[in-house]
Amino acid sequence: MKLKKLALALLLISFNEVIAAEKSLITLPTTPVTGNPLGVGSDQMVVPISILNGRELSLKRESTLAETLNSMPGVSNSSFGPSVGRPMIRGMDGDRIKILQNGVNNLDASNLSFDHGVSIDPLIIEQIDVIRGPATLLYGGGAVGGVVNAIDHRIPKEKFEGITGRGEVRYGGANLEQSNAAVVDVGTGNFVMHFDAYSRDSKNLRIPGNAISNRLESTNYWNPDEGSGSGGEGAPKTGDYVPYTTAHGRNKLLNSQSETRGGAVGASMIFDRGYAGVSYAKHQTKYGSVKEPGILLDMDTDRIDFASEIRDLGSFFEKAKFKAAYTDYRHHEMDAVKIHTTFKNRGIDGTFELTHVPVLGLKGVIGTQFDSGKFDAIGHEAFTPNSKTNSQSVYLYEELPLNQHKVTFGLRHGKHEVESKGGEPGDEHALEKFGVPSKKKFNTNNAAIGGLYKLNEQWSLTGNLSHNERAPSYFELFANGVHSATGVFEQGQSNLKKEKSNGIDGQIRWKSGQDSLTFGAYFNRFSNFNGLLSTRSEEVGEGHEEGEYVTYKISRFTGIKAEFKGVELEGKTMLTDYVQFNVRGDYVDAKDKTNGGYVPRISPLKLGAGLKYEFDRFGARLDVLHAFKQDRVASNYNYEGTKELITDAYTNVSMMATYKLPTQLNLEAFTRANNLLDQEIREHTSFLKDIAPMGGRSIMLGLRGEF
Repeated sequence: MKLKKLALALLLISFNEVIAAEKSLITLPTTPVTGNPLGVGSDQMVVPISILNGRELSLKRESTLAETLNSMPGVSNSSFGPSVGRPMIRGMDGDRIKILQNGVNNLDASNLSFDHGVSIDPLIIEQIDVIRGPATLLYGGGAVGGVVNAIDHRIPKEKFEGITGRGEVRYGGANLEQSNAAVVDVGTGNFVMHFDAYSRDSKNLRIPGNAISNRLESTNYWNPDEGSGSGGEGAPKTGDYVPYTTAHGRNKLLNSQSETRGGAVGASMIFDRGYAGVSYAKHQTKYGSVKEPGILLDMDTDRIDFASEIRDLGSFFEKAKFKAAYTDYRHHEMDAVKIHTTFKNRGIDGTFELTHVPVLGLKGVIGTQFDSGKFDAIGHEAFTPNSKTNSQSVYLYEELPLNQHKVTFGLRHGKHEVESKGGEPGDEHALEKFGVPSKKKFNTNNAAIGGLYKLNEQWSLTGNLSHNERAPSYFELFANGVHSATGVFEQGQSNLKKEKSNGIDGQIRWKSGQDSLTFGAYFNRFSNFNGLLSTRSEEVGEGHEEGEYVTYKISRFTGIKAEFKGVELEGKTMLTDYVQFNVRGDYVDAKDKTNGGYVPRISPLKLGAGLKYEFDRFGARLDVLHAFKQDRVASNYNYEGTKELITDAYTNVSMMATYKLPTQLNLEAFTRANNLLDQEIREHTSFLKDIAPMGGRSIMLGLRGEF
């Protein structure tokens, strides 16, 4: 009944197309927004960047941001079940990947723990930009792995008169997702308002066979009846192995359901030389913890954005741009009876940027970025103290055109202050756990130089050299407690040094009409890489609310030398007027040069190919992605008392079909089938790959419309 009502609402909204046809529509930008202060086209970008927008994005939307981007070369999903996933880029994750919303930091707790979801729903996103590789120059030292920028246009930037929008309903998939979204913009010329709303409900994920992998079960590491972190090197507390074939489900992944609600309202005043606007957004989601049956995570985010731009200043600076966001985030981890732990993150982040007139041929910007945040962890399972983080940075970015070629360079300097509030006065356990208040300060310097060389009209070369520095985060410095998501005792080090690396990146690009091919390679050497490493033999005891006392292995944030290198391939060509052939591939190799072996959770070699057909109202697509066996596993790594296990190869075959309905309304029906071979797909990048496979064979139906 709900789907029928939503479909009817979509039809009624789309009926306004007759009115909308008599006026101009809002034109959404298709050029990169991220890492592009001078607004050049994607072909003129020196850094490797991918853009997903328009109809292509609409048809690829998944339940998480990472899963939506999982088909991009170099991007993978560090999933913690179907409702949680943070993008990994070139083998890096956590604080090394900046997740932005409209160019401003997305503030949540997903960087702290892999079981914390990203507070952005792809349903209302209009464009996603992905920079693969260091983007520290414009976005700070944390962006050493890359940047994902989700753009929603909640703050309108162009004059508009009338009403326009889009809507979508869908049902199905391996988790029987039922979702809907509506986006509407209303303008009176200089004043434009934006409204959006979305919801998503899903059931337990259907999987092929057992949730527990055969490799994990054969290790006899974990006794599900005794709980996680239960003991010793490869043995449960009792010393008796209990088979756990169905501990997390058979044919269905237990406790993988979710409910999501959200929406926003925004408004802008548009002037002849710029705009000023504000928006308010609400995002709520409640989902099960796949690792802990019976545990729910309840997330709630309020965000206020402000953005403004003034052009044609008539001085040395020709354009000024300002954007900032205040975020109030919290989530509870609870069972059916009580809340165990609450995490809160409140802060403000913003940038101010000035574009100057050309000087000796140089075009560029100078800018400043600031952020201030307060993180609180409340409850028995809090493994970090309450903390504050403040950062201020200044940066310079310049481009020098040389006929059809280009040279880019820039510098960034940042000051960072990370403060631990320590244990609560009067609480001896907390004082023993987190100590007295302390404060750490870091200065970071980042630099980059790059170039684009046009060989001819079709071929071009790009290259980048960068020096990157990242200040340690609050949990890398001050964590000291059991982290349920990883099943180990995580321990920070207050004397941890800033992360340093030098990188080189290059691409060869070919483009002719609708055909294109890009091949790239990169190398990044860390003189200090702050990773969470097992201490192998060190253990600590921790009391639980139920009164039991459990021994956990210690994993400590430690600086090591590391190297990341890899290659990426992406191409497409029109075989006929209606059939397009696509190819993609990526490979990353990441080594721990201090202890030997590999960095954990590195994506295997992946190769994919596809056919895309479009004629008149009908469209179809067939994609095949093969992930090879990943046996390059980490040795200095600990999860639930186990070492990292090998992940088997898989082949994912998916199909899609679309049909534009023969009505006066701009409606398109679509169906999407995934994992047609019903294979057991386990992503090596996932913490839970051995207890939570990806979904089995499934089909989804949907209807989308624009007016």
